[in-house]
Amino acid sequence: MARVRDPNTLSNYDAWRTKHTITNFDVDFAAKRLRGSVILELESQTDRASKEIVLDSSYVDVSAIKLNSTPSAWEIKPRAGPNGSPVHVAVPDGAAKGEVVKLEIELATTERCTALQWLTPEQTSNKKAPFLFSQCQAIHARSIFPCQDTPDVKSTYEFNIRSPHVVVASGVPVPGATGEDVDGKGKLYKFEQKVPIPSYLFALASGDIASARIGRCSHVATGPNELKASQWELEADMDKFLDAAEKIVFPYQWGEYNVLVLPPSFPYGGMENPIYTFATPTIISGDRQNIDVIAHELAHSWSGNLVTSCSWEHFWLNEGWTVYLERRIVAAIHKNDAYFDFSAMIGWKHLEESIEQFGKDHEYTKLCISHEGIDPDDAFSSVPYEKGFHFIYYLDRLVGRENFDKFIPYYFRKWQNKSLDSYEFKETFLEFFSAPEYAGLKDKLAEIDWEGRFFNTGLPPKPEFDTSLVDVCFQLAGKWKQKDYLPSPSDTASLSGNQVLVFLNIVQNFEEPLTVEQSQAMGKTYGLTETKNVELKAAYYQVAMKAQDSSVYPGVAELLGQVGRMKFVRPLFRSLTKVARELAVETFQKNRDFYHPICRLLVEKDLGLAEEKSA
Repeated sequence: MARVRDPNTLSNYDAWRTKHTITNFDVDFAAKRLRGSVILELESQTDRASKEIVLDSSYVDVSAIKLNSTPSAWEIKPRAGPNGSPVHVAVPDGAAKGEVVKLEIELATTERCTALQWLTPEQTSNKKAPFLFSQCQAIHARSIFPCQDTPDVKSTYEFNIRSPHVVVASGVPVPGATGEDVDGKGKLYKFEQKVPIPSYLFALASGDIASARIGRCSHVATGPNELKASQWELEADMDKFLDAAEKIVFPYQWGEYNVLVLPPSFPYGGMENPIYTFATPTIISGDRQNIDVIAHELAHSWSGNLVTSCSWEHFWLNEGWTVYLERRIVAAIHKNDAYFDFSAMIGWKHLEESIEQFGKDHEYTKLCISHEGIDPDDAFSSVPYEKGFHFIYYLDRLVGRENFDKFIPYYFRKWQNKSLDSYEFKETFLEFFSAPEYAGLKDKLAEIDWEGRFFNTGLPPKPEFDTSLVDVCFQLAGKWKQKDYLPSPSDTASLSGNQVLVFLNIVQNFEEPLTVEQSQAMGKTYGLTETKNVELKAAYYQVAMKAQDSSVYPGVAELLGQVGRMKFVRPLFRSLTKVARELAVETFQKNRDFYHPICRLLVEKDLGLAEEKSA
């Protein structure tokens, strides 16, 4: 019997494991609720030793539970912090090992559901229809329906979703299955996910959604007003991304790969929901400069979705691998390894910022973070992404790219449709390289400090990067150290968006900030105050706030009311509160309902408002 090795679940998945999940939901936009039922098919892991099934839940309104079609005794226990309120369902006779039982749970979500965001028509671009989307990572699926909400359990899924508006979900649409609206509740949309997935990849969205083709097996879906721009932004590179990824790992396993570009309150750059990546609208910048997010989410189709960390303590296995694959994909498309290093240098800056934010000795700067008693969202940062990447990249360099490229498909084949921890990754790596043809690597492999890599705090060792794409950024930044430097639009005319971003990051790190006059000249000359590229605008605002250029403060507040992506929202609020605390708090209060519940909670903590509320 497998042990429970995830501290963020209260379920007894060592005794029962979900094998198949059927969700039957009506989308009630008026009440902002999902209503219906979920059917869990659970396999007994013991021979009648377990007399109850324990599921995770959080603020779900459960009205009835049946066990094998018969009403069963059940109880929702008191809330246990961020892990929620476990649902205990009696199985008086237990079940023989391998026997499958069916739980049917009637339920409705509540206003305290942390996985769903409901937008009014006024919060959408064409203001014609409401919009709903889910975000279940890390432990928010339990706020939609009781489940074994752990990445250590994978299940196949059927989605039966009735809505008055178009629905997409993390499954393949069932051909010809969309039913007509017969009772005023909307059409019935059916999807199925035949590849087992963990609960955090359960996803759905509904609203005024249109779609267009962007690749041989890919569509983009978004609001009708944004469709043409979104299609243009993505169609040139989608198949190139897919071809590059398949060459590095092995053929794509999910059938379709689609992108849903969400309204602006979506809190992440992207969420790797299978079949439909949910993406931030900030990637649609009109210049094809920010679509590396798609390379990242596509890479998750192997690392994270197919092969999954068994708990959030080992989250780096999902994200470190994905960042590594993303950078390999981008380098392959450009046919230039310098792009790999260039992206890694940008990532190193993000890693330095995260570690500075936490403190270099903080638990959250470890690769493997203890999650006992904490909400995984609180530990979320660039650390598992970038520190994880640097461990994978270190192993690549240690054994050599040619050898590492043979390990990649081996690892993903061995663990596909399964979950693993860091030690199982270690065993797999050493097992592969114990083969006779790698005998010459024995001494190098013995040098790996696995425990140090897993548990040391702070920055990892910094590798030597190919700086060919960044040198020009440092050269331009160096000119700005001269207070009398007169900028010209030609300074940045030949630079990519990412190169301008690196230039801004260098300037932001100057020991002596720019003067107000310099800040204003930079924004005007380089078009940074007017750009549609949120990456560049947000980075410029950081430079300007460090210069205490008060002329940008209203622009910062305006941007914070237009963008909900936490990558921008949290750092901008942290900087704004240092220079204009009253405006920062006022801006947050004004836009609090615009932000996703996850983002809202974390910004409250960043601004110290959570402490004030609890005081």
